[in-house]
Amino acid sequence: DLDIDWPHVFKHAHAVSKTNPFWNELSASNPFVHDIAASNRNENNKYFSVLKEKPYLFSKVSSNRDSLDSSGDELDIDCLLRRTSARRSGRSKSVSDFLDIVDNRRFNPRKTTAQKTITSDVTWLQNDREAYKMAWLSHRQLTRSCLDLEAMSHSPGWAQTQATDIHVVCKLSHEGGSVQLPDSDINIHVPVGHVLPGEFQEVGLKAILNPPSSFNNELSSTVSPLIELTLSNLNTREAIYLEVKVAAKVKNDPLSQVMSDIVCFLSLNKEGPFKKLENCYTYQDTIQVKLTDLSHVMYAVIAVQANKIQPPATNIWDYVHRMVSVGIYGPKYIHPSFTAVFTVFGHNYIPGKLTICDIKKGGKSMPPVVFQLWGKHTFLLEKPQDLNISLVSCDPDFEVKMEDQSKNIKEEELKTGEMVRQQFLFSMLGCREMHFFVFLVQIKVLKSSQVMQFHVTTPDPAPKLSGIISRPKRLQNRKAVKSAPLLLIPTVKYPKFQDKTLSVNTYGVALKTVLRQNKIDYLLEYFKGDTIALLGEDKVKAIGQTKIKEWYVGVLRKKIGLVHCKNIKVISKEQAMDIADSELTTRNLVEQIALPFKKLTYIYSVVLSSVSESVYDWRALAEVLGYSHMSLDDFNEEHADKESERVAHVVKRMKEDCHANKKKRLFLYELIVALLKIDCQGLVARLTQDTIILTSAVKLGKYWRELAEKLARLTKQQIGAYEVPHQGKNGVVALEMMWKPAYDFLYTWAAHYGDSYRDVLQDLQSALDKMKNPVTKHWRELTGTLILVNCMEVLRASAFSKMEEE
Repeated sequence: DLDIDWPHVFKHAHAVSKTNPFWNELSASNPFVHDIAASNRNENNKYFSVLKEKPYLFSKVSSNRDSLDSSGDELDIDCLLRRTSARRSGRSKSVSDFLDIVDNRRFNPRKTTAQKTITSDVTWLQNDREAYKMAWLSHRQLTRSCLDLEAMSHSPGWAQTQATDIHVVCKLSHEGGSVQLPDSDINIHVPVGHVLPGEFQEVGLKAILNPPSSFNNELSSTVSPLIELTLSNLNTREAIYLEVKVAAKVKNDPLSQVMSDIVCFLSLNKEGPFKKLENCYTYQDTIQVKLTDLSHVMYAVIAVQANKIQPPATNIWDYVHRMVSVGIYGPKYIHPSFTAVFTVFGHNYIPGKLTICDIKKGGKSMPPVVFQLWGKHTFLLEKPQDLNISLVSCDPDFEVKMEDQSKNIKEEELKTGEMVRQQFLFSMLGCREMHFFVFLVQIKVLKSSQVMQFHVTTPDPAPKLSGIISRPKRLQNRKAVKSAPLLLIPTVKYPKFQDKTLSVNTYGVALKTVLRQNKIDYLLEYFKGDTIALLGEDKVKAIGQTKIKEWYVGVLRKKIGLVHCKNIKVISKEQAMDIADSELTTRNLVEQIALPFKKLTYIYSVVLSSVSESVYDWRALAEVLGYSHMSLDDFNEEHADKESERVAHVVKRMKEDCHANKKKRLFLYELIVALLKIDCQGLVARLTQDTIILTSAVKLGKYWRELAEKLARLTKQQIGAYEVPHQGKNGVVALEMMWKPAYDFLYTWAAHYGDSYRDVLQDLQSALDKMKNPVTKHWRELTGTLILVNCMEVLRASAFSKMEEE
């Protein structure tokens, strides 16, 4: 490095600014030049860089973390990005920043007081050339916005660029902890004593979406992204563990178990070579890997691998149940013409943001843009096959461009394990007012009749930017934001429920007779030799008469229930001799799996708001509830305008009728049956989780403290913090009020699972079963809901398997 007197250079810069006519513009666009050149002449300057406000921003860790996080030192990347964008000056804001400001003002109108900025000393930058260089590069990386003004004037969505690398950095002490990549099932577990007392370990996790192509062939297929793991301290005493939930699990038949396995490969370089690790433990679709030979940077990838292919198998896919994940991405806000991107992943990690580099508009390539995740779906694909993708608008105001309405994805593309993208151009018809809408995504396997479909709701249109860019101070000082005009509610065409016999591929033959003197709800009874239909190969963990066991969900003699895995031999459909006793119709399936809701506690207002916000066609709901005779004339004026109010009116009507006939009708049970019949499985899952959490809290009462210690290892102080808001005048929580802190805890705990409602129910079941006096021994409704969520796939496949003819 050159020996440069940096303080002298900055003094000289002040003289240059007087003679250089471009200096003002230069310093305005370069906050570091401006800060250092102006630090001695104007203390109240409006241009503040991120590092001037908070010089140690990139070395400090976030202190505002949730109490249930595995490590309080985890760096919140999203929070850091929000903080930097919110504090930028008006001259350096991107369009995304202005739209974020409008969003924040719209939804948080009271938060208008700006925090006072304290000017920090920047001499540490002036005297350290390398520090200045790194700070400048870091700042540019965070604040850069690639704006195409010509494109932006036509479609604001193209200007929404921002940082998209999904990664996490966590600083752990001698006590160890766990690090999870946001929105994923990728975890690093650091044991106690990994580093010496007083030392720290910084763990970094990053997912690279396209895994190495060398692992995808006839004998091998990647089932995870390429995981980049970074460590700051190699002076370690204990190994660390990588835990990943992958997109496949080996089939249960003996041949598949012998011929294939889920393995982990590790390399010190992104391009390889990769070494197969032996210290792996696999349970169904989760693998845990012990990492002993540590390095500052490591790359890991999980693959399912076969020793050889034995006919009739043709490739590795024949030995595993392979899940395919798809995501629909689009701009942060919709506009009259926009592109939605259908993306297939070779693993189950679907990022919340995706950089799209090949967007074209008017025949010209657009700059790279960051698209947001609008919706996602996961389905089982038995082998790589050609797929047909079609997007259909459910709103007459929008249409998909004719040549984009249907596209194909080739079998060879799926075999590569890399992301596969298809673009669909939407456009608005006429000059109507912009509003969000719903569209249908259909995935059809071309060589079979298998069809998957799901609905996606777009985000809102972009807020109007008039007056924001030219008058930033006026925006900052506004204390009242007018409410947005009422948006048009789109119409969704729900699939028709078909009452027919379930399609079952797996059966079990009972190896012993099981008859119970004291009948237990949701557990099947059977004789030796009975053939039981298995509704999937996923296992449920639950307490039996005395012990916790693993169970399959089965059907026998028109009844759905659990059968102990060790008591049956799993066979294929072709091997089953007599299946007459194990047949069941889709109508009977729906009516039985909804039975737990006859005994669950619910909050009517929460149920009403959830249904009215998530169901978009009141007629479809009214028909399955038995109100097909209803017409628009049955609504009064206040219910006639908005679809959500019509839906709410139908629900209220049903509630009143059930209340008038309490002995024969149960409101929540009938509602869940109706929602399952219009394929609202996402809404049913949400209502299931909400009601189970509330009912569990009521059942537990004061014993919630024991559960909190088992589930989250809460200390007495943390448990007390949950109880303080509900204490009476005597400083004690009354016994009849104890369900409230229990509910607060369970709600907070479940929120950490995101959309994984099945894991919430299973983990809650396991924790309750392990208590000293398990409430689940006599309260079996939680077990019933586990049966419900495990039957959703077979219900959808059988009751909504064929597309309706238009």
